[in-house]
Amino acid sequence: MLPAELSVPLNVTDQMGRRVAVPFPPQRIVSLVPSQTELLHDLGLGQRVVGVTKFCIHPAQARQRATVIGGTKNFDFAKIAACRPDLIIGNKEENYQEGIEQLAERYPVWMSDITTLADALEMIRRVGLLTGQQRRAEPMAATIASSFASLKVAEPIPVAYFIWRKPYMVAATGTFIDDLLARAGFRNVFSRLSRYPEISAQHVQLAAPHQILLSSEPYPFSEKHKAEFQALCPEAQIRIVDGELFSWYGSRLLQSAAYLQQLTST
Repeated sequence: MLPAELSVPLNVTDQMGRRVAVPFPPQRIVSLVPSQTELLHDLGLGQRVVGVTKFCIHPAQARQRATVIGGTKNFDFAKIAACRPDLIIGNKEENYQEGIEQLAERYPVWMSDITTLADALEMIRRVGLLTGQQRRAEPMAATIASSFASLKVAEPIPVAYFIWRKPYMVAATGTFIDDLLARAGFRNVFSRLSRYPEISAQHVQLAAPHQILLSSEPYPFSEKHKAEFQALCPEAQIRIVDGELFSWYGSRLLQSAAYLQQLTST
């Protein structure tokens, strides 16, 4: 491996349209996004990931090998500085603008911006490019694309996808979750709304979803919450779903299409 000072700068554009000069290949990477941390490890870069967030739970050893630099929306800048990163990878939605701007004053910061599967595949390929791991990233993206192209979609199922409780919040138009719902054969009953709106119990009843999907994250919905939603919509099927397979847009997508197919087939 080359020392950072001997690396050749690679000028790239991130998914927010920002130009970033990255020492190539980067040797000390800080990841500010759990799904992208997992991607880096699956691209064979685990030894180069020197900083992660407290939410980076995959792979299991991610937080043991690297420094935990805080959360996705509250960085510990001193710990990041101690990591001496030559590349920081973040995400527009999951991180906070003020913190990213502060980091970008000192380090190369590459940002993803993902609302569709196409965006996620592009991110995987671009991360492969800027880390020198295209030979792994390109086949990974191709496999994911093929798995989604093979999904068998029947008549769309009206569905509501909940991400939070007290207040109720759902995934609506313009979210990565909404894109995956559509690809799986679900029709989001809150498609007229944008992003992650708060809704009332009456909104749910009027929308009359045939299925209510309660995500395991960010709110930890579990079996004990099903009765609450069954009372709101007695005719609906209430299901606990794996939030990671709906919202993690890195290498975990290798598992998502099969999971979505199972959901729509049962």
